[in-house]
Amino acid sequence: MKRNLLAAALAVATVAVVQPAVAQDLTGTLKKISDTKTIVVGYRESSVPFSYLDNNQKPIGYHMDLCNKIVDAVKTKLKMPDLKVEMQPVTSANRIPLLQNGTVDMECGSTTNSVARQEQVSFGNTTFVTGVKVVVKKNSGIKSLADLDGQPIATTSGTTSVQLIKQNEKGANINFKEIYGKDHAESFLLVANDRAKAFVMDDILIAGLVANSKNPDEFMFLPEVLRVEPYGVMVRKGDAPFKAVVDGTINGLIKSGDVEKMYAKWFMNPIPPKNVNLNFPMSAELKAALANPNDQGVK
Repeated sequence: MKRNLLAAALAVATVAVVQPAVAQDLTGTLKKISDTKTIVVGYRESSVPFSYLDNNQKPIGYHMDLCNKIVDAVKTKLKMPDLKVEMQPVTSANRIPLLQNGTVDMECGSTTNSVARQEQVSFGNTTFVTGVKVVVKKNSGIKSLADLDGQPIATTSGTTSVQLIKQNEKGANINFKEIYGKDHAESFLLVANDRAKAFVMDDILIAGLVANSKNPDEFMFLPEVLRVEPYGVMVRKGDAPFKAVVDGTINGLIKSGDVEKMYAKWFMNPIPPKNVNLNFPMSAELKAALANPNDQGVK
C-alpha cells in the first residue's frame, strides 16, 4: 500500500515538473500568446480579395481564411481552444512597426516578401504571386510608361511600387509627381477622381478595386509588368517556432488541396460586397510556388 502511495506521489510530482517545463519551452510570439491568452491578427481594410472589410465591417478574404487556419493551429499547439482572437487593422505604413513592437502577432494582408523587408521581418511560405502594373483611365491618352512623364501618379503610403517605374527601361528618364493615399482604396480613388493619372500597385489589388468601382470599363492596365512579387503572411523576424507553425499550416493546406479551394473561392467566384467575380486564374508562378513551398523574397 505504501509502495502504491509512493508511486502515485511521484507521478503527481512528475506532472508538476513537466507542465511548467512545457510552458518554459515557449519563446517569442507563442509565449506572448500563451501569456496573454490572446492572438492579435493584423488585417487590411481594402486589400481585395486578400484582406478587407465586408458590409458588416468584418475582415474577410483569401489571406484571412489562411490566417484563420493558422490561428486554429496555434490553439491546438498551445492546447488553448478558447484562445481569444483580436483583429487589428494595419496600413502599408504601419504594418511592419506594429508587428515589430508586438501590437500584432502576424500580418494577414497583401505584403510583398522582399529581400529588403527580410532585414526587418520574416514571411511564411508564399501564398500568392503578383505582377506590379500601372492602371490608368482609358481616356487619359496614356498608353505606356513613357507617357507618364510630368504626370501625377498615385501611390500608397508605405509601399515601394512606384519606385519600380524608374527601374524600367521606358520609365528611366521620366519625371513625375507622387500623390499619396493612406490605403489602396484611396490611392485608386485619386485616379478615379482625376487627381492622379495613374496608380502603381500589384495587379490583383488593382483588379479588385476596378471590379468594385462605379465604372470598371473606364480603366485599363498599361502593358509593362514592373516586377513579379511573392506574397506571404508576415511574422516577427527570428521567431522560428512561430514561423514553423505558420509554414506547417500553409504546407498542410497546400498538400490537402485546400489552398486551391480557397483560391477558387476568392479569385474565381463572386465575392462580397458586390458579388463581383475577379476571374483571376492562378498564375504559373503561383502554381510553381505551391508545388515547391518556400519563403524566398524578391530582390
